[in-house]
Amino acid sequence: MSGSDRPISGELHIPVSKYHAHRALVLASLAPGRSVIRGLSETRQVVWTIGVLRALGTRIDVVDDGYVVHGGEYHTRNGVVDHGSSSAAGVLNVGSSGTTLYFMTGLAALADRPITLTGMKYFQRRPIKALLDSLAAIGVRYEATSDRPPITVQPGRPAGGHVSIPGTLSQWLSGLLLVAPFARSTTTVDVVGELNEQPYVELTVRMMRHFGLRVEHSDDWLHYTIEPGQTAVAADYVIPPDIGSAAFGLASTALHPSDVLFRGLSTTTAAETDHPEAEFLDIVRAMGLPMTTDAATGFVRVRHDGIALAPIDLDCQPIPDLLPVISALATFTNGTSRLRNIAHIRLKESDRVNAMLQLNKLGGALVDAGDELRITGVESLRGAPMSSFNDHRVLMSLAVAATRASGESRLTYPRAYRISYPTFLDAMTGVGLDMGVTAAAASGGEAAQTAAVLAS
Repeated sequence: MSGSDRPISGELHIPVSKYHAHRALVLASLAPGRSVIRGLSETRQVVWTIGVLRALGTRIDVVDDGYVVHGGEYHTRNGVVDHGSSSAAGVLNVGSSGTTLYFMTGLAALADRPITLTGMKYFQRRPIKALLDSLAAIGVRYEATSDRPPITVQPGRPAGGHVSIPGTLSQWLSGLLLVAPFARSTTTVDVVGELNEQPYVELTVRMMRHFGLRVEHSDDWLHYTIEPGQTAVAADYVIPPDIGSAAFGLASTALHPSDVLFRGLSTTTAAETDHPEAEFLDIVRAMGLPMTTDAATGFVRVRHDGIALAPIDLDCQPIPDLLPVISALATFTNGTSRLRNIAHIRLKESDRVNAMLQLNKLGGALVDAGDELRITGVESLRGAPMSSFNDHRVLMSLAVAATRASGESRLTYPRAYRISYPTFLDAMTGVGLDMGVTAAAASGGEAAQTAAVLAS
């Protein structure tokens, strides 16, 4: 990958939201009857969720514009093998999808036999003890060495009762809420400490209600009451565009003179879209990115001959996954940006705070101040080798930043973007950015992938 300040132009096709896709597929699988979900996701994370649900007996038909899900009770009688999940073996392979792991650990108790959840080897480091403790408190029985995957869950609906759970990761709370309606008695949940990533929990609750599951919560989202013995209701659902994927295209247009149409994205403000990362639209607008609605198509267009980006002061507690791409943008502002409340972002696929400090190798000015990342904009960057830590968000964010660096930059694990944005490389090169994957990395295994993204 080599830097350039030449204009970029063309169209970016924005994929559908993986956050909505995970939840819609899981909830539809629990609902007896036929649900139609409009919007097809090609992310590997969603593919693993589909494989897991099929191994649990859910019939999921992939159609041109989405999915037809035939939901009902989980069973393992069909002998399904799908992306490493096997109904005959009682094994659910979550790959490297944290969402799949956290959502399905509790729901595995609704199956007709013991179920073992496993995933990629490095994925065994993902923190899950807090969720396991909370599931055990409501009667989910499991075995796991050192509270890490592989996790074997015994069949049997939870008992319910009162439970506390840390608010560190929203996926822990969402996983608990998803199984609670199927308990034998009322479940009450108290969040301990502050609730990080609240928009993701709000999305879970909204979508549970769409599929007929009742969840009551306090105004501060720290206390929940879930009635027992509920049954999900089949429903149709349309998945909105993924702001998290659009963020990389928007960031690219902020760093280069641009004339780019974002096909599929029809809103320029957070208030107009239902997505937990919708705030990114307001953030880049505040930093100076001109977004308009294209009169001919109704989609968002960015057109400018070069802009000066303003620094940002941002609370990252509700939107942790945006820290990498915002860090890339902040490196080119006129001033110092502050990204606050970042402790939980160190618990993601990688320590994303530490990973983005690699921008300093390119000549950036980032300072890790504990619970705050300070980024002072610089006039220029120079290419350098970096690691993606096999983290899709880190890879794509560093790649976007490196398109403004002079010379060549290389990143390890060049295929990591496939986890969440499979068309990323084609999309970025399609509008004129200079990215590619080296032949050695493309043909080699994990150990050989030491020269990830490359441009001549």
